[in-house]
Amino acid sequence: MRAARFHEWGSAPVVEDVPEPVRGEGEVLVEVQAAAVAHLDTTVASGTFDLKPPLPYIGGVEGAGVVVECDADSGLEPGCQVRLRGGGLGLLRGGTWTERLSVPAKAVTRLDAPLAAEVAATFFVPATTAFAALHDVARLGDDEEVIVVGAAGAVGSMVAQQARFAGAKVIGVVGRADQLADVPEGVTGVVLDSAEDVARLAADRTATLLVDTLGGDGLVARTRWVRPGGRAVVVGYVTGAEVRVDLPSWLLDDVALLPLNMIRRERRAREVADDLAKRLSAGELRVDVQRYAFADAASAVEDLKAGRVRGRAVLIP
Repeated sequence: MRAARFHEWGSAPVVEDVPEPVRGEGEVLVEVQAAAVAHLDTTVASGTFDLKPPLPYIGGVEGAGVVVECDADSGLEPGCQVRLRGGGLGLLRGGTWTERLSVPAKAVTRLDAPLAAEVAATFFVPATTAFAALHDVARLGDDEEVIVVGAAGAVGSMVAQQARFAGAKVIGVVGRADQLADVPEGVTGVVLDSAEDVARLAADRTATLLVDTLGGDGLVARTRWVRPGGRAVVVGYVTGAEVRVDLPSWLLDDVALLPLNMIRRERRAREVADDLAKRLSAGELRVDVQRYAFADAASAVEDLKAGRVRGRAVLIP
């Protein structure tokens, strides 16, 4: 059986043969069909994170597959499709970058709506993050105009789709012209390096809500695309972890900055995941994935770090 393991902190994963898993009491044996490659995986592998599985360890905090063996009272049966997340996967114990694994039952969730394996492995974070940003933090209302910064990314794309589904007018901002093709259908695309388009957003200020996945120095300037009394939900900080706020100007702008902490909202995310999975199964929402053969695990990690992944990266055993 193959698995992608890290032997040293900060190193690339190595695909190699490992022993077959033995199902423990209360555990579920799963045949992995797809395994997500997430930013959390690279953070853990750096050795700088507080949670460190013992080396060498199998990477992967998320995945999807089918049950091979389980307890009779688990609510599962062999052959049913499940997603894998939690239970210390890829954080305190070996993760999903393997052909088979035995995991605690709490890390296994049955999928009642059928999904492509790569979607089942990757939808949870972007779909639930988008839902929480729009409905729990921003409290999206009727007839709103929403600007999504980073609309070609996995989370940004899902925010744009769900905002459209809720009836909002949506503008999707991307960093490069070639990313306009990845903006969801029905969303007006704007490129950050188009001075004319950006100036128009700042002059019009018709938006009621900004959802920002980039962060960095440009965050405050982007909040000025929102009308006074509006709000800006900050989801990420991929372009910088710090921002300077001139308080007199910010008070004059009158746009609320709202943080989204998904660690605190994990229970809520699990509550809404089933409904989001059904909408994905029905084709109402979609997650873009970039597939990698299992042997190319190191390339997937490197591409993710370098920002070369379209949507979410996924390993196919």
